[in-house]
Amino acid sequence: MANRRMFSLKIIDTDLFLDMPTSSRLLYFDLSMRADDDGFVSSPKKIIKMTGASEDDLKILIVKKFLIPFENGVCVIKHWKIHNYIQKDRYSPTLYFEEKKELKTNKDNSYQVDTQCIQDVSKMDTQVRLGKVRKGKVRLGKVKEEETKKKKFSSINDLKDFDLKEIAEKLGTPIKFVESKYEDMQLYCGSRGKKYKNYKMALQAWCKKDAIKIKQDQIIKGVKIGKI
Repeated sequence: MANRRMFSLKIIDTDLFLDMPTSSRLLYFDLSMRADDDGFVSSPKKIIKMTGASEDDLKILIVKKFLIPFENGVCVIKHWKIHNYIQKDRYSPTLYFEEKKELKTNKDNSYQVDTQCIQDVSKMDTQVRLGKVRKGKVRLGKVKEEETKKKKFSSINDLKDFDLKEIAEKLGTPIKFVESKYEDMQLYCGSRGKKYKNYKMALQAWCKKDAIKIKQDQIIKGVKIGKI
């Protein structure tokens, strides 16, 4: 792993970055200095203690999307490839190759979670289904419908936009409210390593609980009850 790291002004000179508290910005630099050659940080909480930062600083970096968290506590610097270019003869691949598989590189060289590669369906199961489609035994639309029914939402990345819309329609809340709770859940799971058996049901419970609390507050304040 290289001992020197670079930082691009394209990222650290933006209003989004500069509007963060000084402690959050300093933590970003500390995490980046200790990241491996692919931008992965193995122990962000340890670095927080070493540098005197707080977990709130880490949460801010995640919410502002300067960091991408994983369920095992590891995180990756989203704009790593914009900051650093490491020659092949000095490059050491990350140990977190499974987590790296969940990422894709955007056109601007920033990382993004690749939701298409995170599926509950095994490769063998996929091959069987595709084989049936090619032989004309099962229509492609029917295959997708069956896979959706069997989906267990065992990862937070399994949730798609239409799942959030479905929750919003079911609870009668605005989609922005559900999207906000989804971001809160990502932050909570990433920072605390929390796991759920079914993330869609868990998100629905989060939204329902807060929706009820908001309506209760409205009643106390004498506000007319309606949609959030």
